[in-house]
Amino acid sequence: MAISRVWISAIVLALLVFTPALAQEEAAASSPEAEAEAAPSFVLSLDHSNFSETVAKHPFILVEFYAPWCGHCKRLAPEYEKAASILSKNDPPIVLAMVDANDDVNKELASKYEIRGFPTLKILRNGGDVIEEYKGPREADGIVEYLKKQAGPASSVIGSVEDAGSLIVDKKIFIVGIFQEFSGEKFENFIKVAEKLRADYDFGHTLEAKFLPRGDPNAKLPVVRLFKPFDELFVDFEDFDIDALEKFIESASMPIVATFDNDPSNHPFLTKFFNSPNSKALLFLNFSSENFDTFKSNLYEIAEKYKGENISFLIGDLEASQGAFQYFGLKEDQVPLIIIQENDGKKYLQPNLSPDQIASWVKEYTDGNLKPYRKSEPIPEVNNEPVKIVVADNLHEVVFNSGKNVLLEFYAPWCGHCKKLAPILDEVAISFENDGDVVIAKMDATVNDVPSEFDVQGYPTLYFSSASGKLSQYEGDRTADDIINYVKSNKDTTSRSDSTDTVKVETESTDSVRDEL
Repeated sequence: MAISRVWISAIVLALLVFTPALAQEEAAASSPEAEAEAAPSFVLSLDHSNFSETVAKHPFILVEFYAPWCGHCKRLAPEYEKAASILSKNDPPIVLAMVDANDDVNKELASKYEIRGFPTLKILRNGGDVIEEYKGPREADGIVEYLKKQAGPASSVIGSVEDAGSLIVDKKIFIVGIFQEFSGEKFENFIKVAEKLRADYDFGHTLEAKFLPRGDPNAKLPVVRLFKPFDELFVDFEDFDIDALEKFIESASMPIVATFDNDPSNHPFLTKFFNSPNSKALLFLNFSSENFDTFKSNLYEIAEKYKGENISFLIGDLEASQGAFQYFGLKEDQVPLIIIQENDGKKYLQPNLSPDQIASWVKEYTDGNLKPYRKSEPIPEVNNEPVKIVVADNLHEVVFNSGKNVLLEFYAPWCGHCKKLAPILDEVAISFENDGDVVIAKMDATVNDVPSEFDVQGYPTLYFSSASGKLSQYEGDRTADDIINYVKSNKDTTSRSDSTDTVKVETESTDSVRDEL
């Protein structure tokens, strides 16, 4: 199973603010639109009938795609309204709008703008010709500050030491183009890259390197100087090819070793770390331990060695990493530990290691000599409920090797839809209790690794494996009758246990529901 945006969102959430309650679905007391009806709103309400016409009128507009039942949308609503009120007085005014993406009449808009969760905010430029993800804060003052900056020039002119001092600040990435003149192909390419990456980075341009706080004031021009709050603090780059410049910025703005602790200034780099296509090596330990400096030094040395290869490194403080431990199924008594997560979902774990073991263990991994680690609950000793409990350690045995027709639910304990489905699956299971060839089962996907045969992008996700080995995702209505009829229509009357043939398991490609993390 390829790691999706959902996995990235889940692990970043786990590391930063892991609170299962945040992911719970909430019944809607009111929608942003309903609350706005109580007083005149500065937020434009758009739908399929006026969306294109309205967006075409504005060179810059922020659109929130929401659902009336979404708790996060309801929490955002007053902040969004306050920001819209403030920005309506900006010169020129900055427009904020919203679309009920849950309404059937707006489904085509939701599809066009790839809305997979709520709320999703998009910046539309040039009448909608340019679409960008909104990556700013979710409170009014932060929204205002972020949008004022995004609506202005992509790159700021630095004409003095004071300009540089106000723009190039500690704990942030800042990219400066230093030119002999603000014209020509290299300058234009720099501005194009700034336009493209402005949502992620801050840019400036100047005619004088002496205005800048670090680096050679007599550097050969033109040059791009990237300032960063880690490693070598700045780095120069002389290639103004657009693709090369983009790659340089993405690479140079990542720490050699990302740090997870309680410092919020590190959080943007964690997001970049998990968005990387590389395998991720995470070392967890107590930052107050006496051998922390040795661990850190050794990890940096190893990360330098593998720089440019398909593996990225992170060091995490035990105190701040409880969410990650729950996500990976780790225990504190395993610390110090290192875990590697691959993009196909495989994990490799070494608990209770010493600083001098890191290098050899990583080499064993890169040489392909390690056995994958699997997160699993214990196999239940008693399993006599109508819906059988499956865990990672016995999933293949129950689903693929039992010779049974198996309907398997992947669920999360906090998921509202899963809770609603539970009594329905009980009813389905009871209806098949006298059919020895049918098993109705469930697995908690938050505490068990999901095998690669399944594409679980939301909860609940249901799969059906026939006795002959055909695997398909169930996407029908979630009523007992519909599920029962599906199982009856798709089950094999002769189980594999009664056949001497070996049947290859086939997986059908299907779409799945996005996890609301």
